Amino acid sequence: MNDLVFMREALKEAQKAFEANEVPVGAVLVCENRVIARGHNQVELLQDATAHAEMICLTAGAAVLKNWRLAHTTLYCTLEPCPMCAGALLSSRVERLVWAAPDLRLGANGSWIDLFAYKHPMHAIEITGKILEEEAADLMVRFFQKQRNREKKDRSSAG
Repeated sequence: MNDLVFMREALKEAQKAFEANEVPVGAVLVCENRVIARGHNQVELLQDATAHAEMICLTAGAAVLKNWRLAHTTLYCTLEPCPMCAGALLSSRVERLVWAAPDLRLGANGSWIDLFAYKHPMHAIEITGKILEEEAADLMVRFFQKQRNREKKDRSSAG
């Protein structure tokens, strides 16, 4: 199944974020059964709250296609998109979204709010959720455990 293949590619991007001490979210944009763009969180690196994996991936995809309209594309993301990224997906006319793990804190496909439940005046996105959910969630759990351990170590060495 192609969804599994492409989600594994998004997980590779999430691993890059993990290794860079970024929240491990990765995304790939697929057009005609081929990855045309990749992205992973770079919020800390760029000190930019908008530098989410999806945003970086959509920008890269628009550059490849030389068009901001990303019709006939599918975005694979390891985390349910937040409201900002959901808006970007709608604005850029992505045809399909496939995500892995729910985001209880900011998920915009029903975990916190469901922006996609509202009829958009110009565009609708086909959505599939919870593809390779366990792998994506495990990466998140390991990341936040690592962060907590680092904070404990920092506190104990400061005292």
